[in-house]
Parts: sequence; structure tokens; C-alpha cells
Amino acid sequence: MPARAKTRWLARIVAFTATLLALWVVLAPRPPARPSPRLAAAALRHDVRILRDSWGVPHVFGKTDADAAYGLAWAHAEDDFPTIQGALLAARGRLASVFGPPAAPNDYMVALLRVWDVVEARYEKDLSPEARAICEAYADGINHYAALHPGAALPGLYPVRGQDVVAGFVHKLPLFFGLDRVLGGLFGPTRPEAPSRRARADPPGENEAALGSNAIAVAPRRSADGYTRLAVNSHQPWAGPVAWYEVHLKSEQGWDMVGGVFPGAPVVLHGHNRDLGWAHTVNRPRLIDVYLLETNPRNRNQYRFDGAWRELEVRTVPIEVKLFGPLHWTFWRETLWSVHGPVVRRPHGTYAIRFAGMGEVRQVEQWYRMNRARSLEEWHGAMRMGALPMFNCGYADREGNIEYVYNARLPLRGETDGGEGYLAGDTSATLWTEYLPFDELPRVTNPPSGFVINSNSSPFQATLGPGNPDPARYPPSLGIETHLTNRARRALELFGGDSSVTREAFDRYKFDTAYSPDSTTARRFHEIVDGRLPDDPLLREAADLLRRWNLDTDPANPAAALALLTLRPGDADQPPPLERFALLARLEEAARTLRQTYGRLDVPWGEVHRLRRGTVDLPVGGGPDTLHAVYARPAADGRLVGWAGDSYVLQVEWDPAGRVRSRSIHQYGSATLDERSPHYADQAPLFVRRELKPVWLNEAEIREHLEREYRPGQETFPGSRPHATP
Repeated sequence: MPARAKTRWLARIVAFTATLLALWVVLAPRPPARPSPRLAAAALRHDVRILRDSWGVPHVFGKTDADAAYGLAWAHAEDDFPTIQGALLAARGRLASVFGPPAAPNDYMVALLRVWDVVEARYEKDLSPEARAICEAYADGINHYAALHPGAALPGLYPVRGQDVVAGFVHKLPLFFGLDRVLGGLFGPTRPEAPSRRARADPPGENEAALGSNAIAVAPRRSADGYTRLAVNSHQPWAGPVAWYEVHLKSEQGWDMVGGVFPGAPVVLHGHNRDLGWAHTVNRPRLIDVYLLETNPRNRNQYRFDGAWRELEVRTVPIEVKLFGPLHWTFWRETLWSVHGPVVRRPHGTYAIRFAGMGEVRQVEQWYRMNRARSLEEWHGAMRMGALPMFNCGYADREGNIEYVYNARLPLRGETDGGEGYLAGDTSATLWTEYLPFDELPRVTNPPSGFVINSNSSPFQATLGPGNPDPARYPPSLGIETHLTNRARRALELFGGDSSVTREAFDRYKFDTAYSPDSTTARRFHEIVDGRLPDDPLLREAADLLRRWNLDTDPANPAAALALLTLRPGDADQPPPLERFALLARLEEAARTLRQTYGRLDVPWGEVHRLRRGTVDLPVGGGPDTLHAVYARPAADGRLVGWAGDSYVLQVEWDPAGRVRSRSIHQYGSATLDERSPHYADQAPLFVRRELKPVWLNEAEIREHLEREYRPGQETFPGSRPHATP
């Protein structure tokens, strides 16, 4: 063989061998990275007891606030460890390394938004030692649980740090106001409609973080017994990273809070302490702007700004993706940054995104201060931090104060439109840097009517009579909602029509299942039944049944199934108008579906509309945008099965002496994922009957209803029921 040919042959062999070695490094089966048993040593730093009541709800008693946060992590991990891990892994930007290609967009978004740049730069600087302590204690609890349950621990996550907990908030909150939807639109094949042109009341899609909520407060002057009452009633998915979990946290440092948390949260997000409480609902102002950038034809990494070319900050980031089995591959993707924020380069344009709360890490600090507040003034002090980019708040306290706040980081914009609703990216005139101060936000405090409501609706109609904010004070560029949902209409009708609200009425109104006569659903109903019908037997039979509908969705209602399948209520109560022929076509389709599936049209709503959980299969009332909201999807057998809506409901009241009492219900139970637990679905029968269970606050009454008591990772105390480790 000639020397030159031999050299080429050897070079090919070397190159081929190097390729095989590289593939082996990337694709070789790798043992999962399990948490070290040393992580359990963190337990020695914390003094905490967990008392599970007869409903399985954890009451966490810690010596310090940090101890209570550690105990919360352990208790929640017992009931929903996979979801907590998934939330933390998502905030790490490592979800695709465990769950494969469908999770890759999340990991790209974490890199694009520079979540970890923000957290690492601001964790020590912006958070108080107390807030860091509860985040780090929560991480200790997750690490401890993982160390004792290594078979359930996800690879690539441990050890969890306090920074991971904070990153969870930085990562998750923008999803509540639709940042993922905006980014997804930019990655489509053509230029999407700009967020500034999109109706601010658009209901979120099924994959967005929130569907709706109710916050209602009634002052003593409007109560039959002089009580102050608060309804904490968020509408969330019934499973997953933004599903509610009920907890009671109590420390010897004065933290004493009942309410709901999401997986990965070390503080109660809404609920009540002894002195005050609040409820959140999602609001949808204009919190996101997209800028059109003019790029340099000679250098695509430059953009024009204030008359000069600026360099885009360019990074290439690794996205590790699990392909199948033990095989992984790392993809490298470009991320860009401008003076505005993250940048997306597409064939149809180069876009910069700016959103409210960019660079903020103090969300957990604000919620922690709200948890610890003891008066309206202290609660306002926490709210003035402005770390939460959105969320309406309904408030009540032991002194009889009630309040509604349209909380949001509302950007103060100057020039706004650069064409097609996008902002001009070539000038600092459009680059907003300031927000409307908290004290100038729409607010209603102790109105003469004695009640406030919000159901993802206009802040300008939070009560009846004097006291509502003046919409003229708020320019359209803020994007504040002006519509009413059906839930808001019904709440205003029910509470506005009752000047002496009893406890029973307060509960009945909260669980109301009807549509308002002024709702879009009612208008569509009359469009069908008030007009002439074609000479078709099925349509006439269907219309005769529909005429008997009373706009209610009680499980026994014989016309509700036909009505809802036809009218298809939306959560915003302002869907696009439909011609009558389209409504009649829907009526015919609904009638045929009911006849084929059930053999008749007048099937009770509860036979169609179900709550299913394991072996539990129950009829449930309510529907989209009713105060007792239930959102359902078709199942294989033709039934509609609930997946979101009313979930954790908490009804709070203070008597005239300022003593607090509350009752609650969860759509399933405290055991979020453990099908073996008696609490996997034990609250479902009460939920479908729209009943509440007591919330026990004092240790003596908790012990009267005690199921078991234990310390994390240790044996149960003598006399308590043994604890089965998952």
C-alpha cells in the first residue's frame, strides 16, 4: 500500500474510533445520580413535629419559622414528591434531561430568560436572612426526604438549594400572565398578533397556569351576625405543578398560617392567620410587550437603538435531552439579549420581549411577609414591596376591615406602537422602566355596601354603589380589564341583593351553580329559544327541553347537559358573537350526542358531568364560569370529567370579638398522588355535595382529631398510628 494511502487509511481509523468514543461518552448508559445519604444530616438542624388530622391535613409545628418550612417540605413530599421534584427540575432548566423532548421548550425558556443569572446575582443581595432561611430549610426538607427515598429521587436534581426554591418562583410566575404563550407564538411560522393588540380578557388556554378564581369579602355591617367573612376560592388544575395543597404552619416565632401552597412553595400563598386573610384571583393587565428590532444587514447580531448599532448579547446554551432508555443527547441553542430583555430571532422578524417583574426574586419574601402580617397596615407594607407582578387580592381581618386590590406591576409606558401593535425597538422612548406605585392601583377599602368581590373581572366593579375605582384614572395602555365574568355578575347579584348575609347564605352564594340572566350564556340561550325553529323533529324536541332550562347546573338538572353542550360557556363571558344558524347547528349536534350516548335528551347533568379519582366516580354540578366552577374534558365513555376549577376552597370568618374560625374542602384529598392512602379521594364526596370540613387551628382540637404525629424521618410518637413510608 502506498505510504500516502496508508496514512489516509490510518487517519480514517483514528477519526472513526474517536467518533465511537464520543458517542459512547454521550450515549452510554449512565447510572442515575442518587442523593447522598449525607443530605439527611440537615434534619439535625430542625426541630419540627407534624400532626396529621383525620383528613390527613398536615399541621406543621416548628420551633422557628425555618423549622416550619422544613416540615412543610417533608409533609408535602410525602403526598406529592414527584410533582415537587418536577417543579424544581423545571426551574433548573433540566426537565428534558429526565422527561425527554416534550420538556425541552421549558429548558430553553429558562435559559432564554436568564432565570439563573437573576437568582445567583440577587439571592444574597435582595432577600432578607429570614426569607433565605425558610427557602434553605425547605430545601433541607426535600433533600432529607430524597436521601431516605432514593428510589423515588429524580437524577440531576440533588442537592436542592434555597436558590432552587427561589428560582421556582422566578420561573413560574410569568406563566400566570401568559409569557409562555407569547414566546410560543413567536416561534410559529408567521408573525403573530402582538400582545398589545390582544384582548386583555382572553381566557387562558388549558395548559396555562390559571383558569379563574373568586375572592369575596363581607364586612360586619352586611352580615346577619356581625361577622367578617372571606372566601378564598382559586380555580386551578386538579393535578400538577399548580394544584393546591392544604397546610397549617405554626412556629414559636409567631408564624401561624392556614391555606394553600403549590409544589415547591415554602410559604402559604393565600389563606389566613389569626388576624387576617386574603384570596388571590388572576388578573390580566398588559404585562408583556414585544419590540420589533431593526437588525444590521451587515451584522445580524447588531440592532439599532437611539441612532446607533448595538451588539446583541449572544450565548449558546446546552439543552440535555433524554432520547429513549438511558440515551441522552445535548443540543446547543442560541439565546440572545438586548437592552429590552430576551430576544427571539425568527424568519419573520427579530423580537425583544419585556415583561413585568423582570429581574425580581423577592416573590417568596413578599408572600412570607404577608403570612406574618397582623394588621391591614402591616399587610399593606408587604404589598408595597411590589414583588408580585400580578394577582388581585381580596382581604379581610379581625377588625372588620375588607378590601379589594388590583395588584399588579403596571408598566408606565410612553410611546407604545411601532406597527402592528408591536413596540418600536429602536428608541429608548418605548423602553419603560417604572411601574405604577402600589398606592395608586385600583383599590376598594371598606365600601359603604359592606362587600367586595372579584372573579377575574373588572376592578371598576368590585362592589355596588360608592367606592369603586374611577376607570378614567387609568389609561388604556395599562390593559386593565373592563369586562365582567358570569361569576362576577352572579356575585354582585347575590351579595348585592342580600343586606343581611348569614353564614349559610355566604356558603350558598359561593357554591352557586347558575348563569346570570345578563350573561352571554343567557343571551345565546334566548337567541335559540325565542326564535322560529326549522321543521325538524329532533331540533324541536331539543328546543322544547332547552326552553325549560333555568340557567342552572345542579347535578339533577335535566336540561343542563343539552344547554352546556350547545351554548359552551366561556370563562371570560365574552366569546365572539355567533349567528343563530351556528347555535342551531350546535343544538342539533348536542342532541344527537346525548341520544347516541344516553338514549335520551333529558339526561341529568350529574350523569354526564363527573368527578373521577381512582375508583371514585361521582356526579358533580357547576360548569365553566359558574361560582362553583368546574372545567371538564370528554372521557372515552362520552362523559365529561372534571380536571380544573373549584379546588381548594377556604371559608374564613371572624366573630365580633375577633376570634377566627374557618372551614375548607379539597376536590380530592390531602394525598395528592398516593392511591394507597385513605386521603386520596376522601374529600370528593363532600366536594360534590358542596360541603365543607372544619379547619382545626389549636393543638388541643387538632389532637381531638389526630390521625398520627411524627418527626420527619423518625418513628411516630407512642400512641399514634404507624406511618407508612411511600
